[in-house]
Amino acid sequence: MSIESNKEIVIRFNKEFLQNGNTEVLTELVDEHFVNHTIPSNMPNNVSGLIQFVGILHKGFPDLSIQIEEQIAENDMVATRKTITATHLGEIMGRQPTGKKVTIKVMDMVRLKNGKYIDHWGINDMMQVIQSL
Repeated sequence: MSIESNKEIVIRFNKEFLQNGNTEVLTELVDEHFVNHTIPSNMPNNVSGLIQFVGILHKGFPDLSIQIEEQIAENDMVATRKTITATHLGEIMGRQPTGKKVTIKVMDMVRLKNGKYIDHWGINDMMQVIQSL
């Protein structure tokens, strides 16, 4: 796959799965041997963990929107800096809805194999945002 194709796959994952909650697209975008190296320790580090995480995120922030700020790619790796904006309209991690607007900053790296996610590493300020609710 080309570098540009890999970037498009990452954008599609962010928009269709993370933003829109479409779990069907995972069969096209995520390898069966996928490993999420930075998912919270109480969640599986595979595709089922992705689905759990997005379910929690959408429950608390059903109107979430992802803005891709920047992408850098080389070989089979894509680094993305993105911003998630949302409104706290549902319960998340014990926090009842506040109606507050939130902004979550994220940086992640994805390794792709044959056009699919195989590894993910990331950092974000989600826990600080949730604690501020």
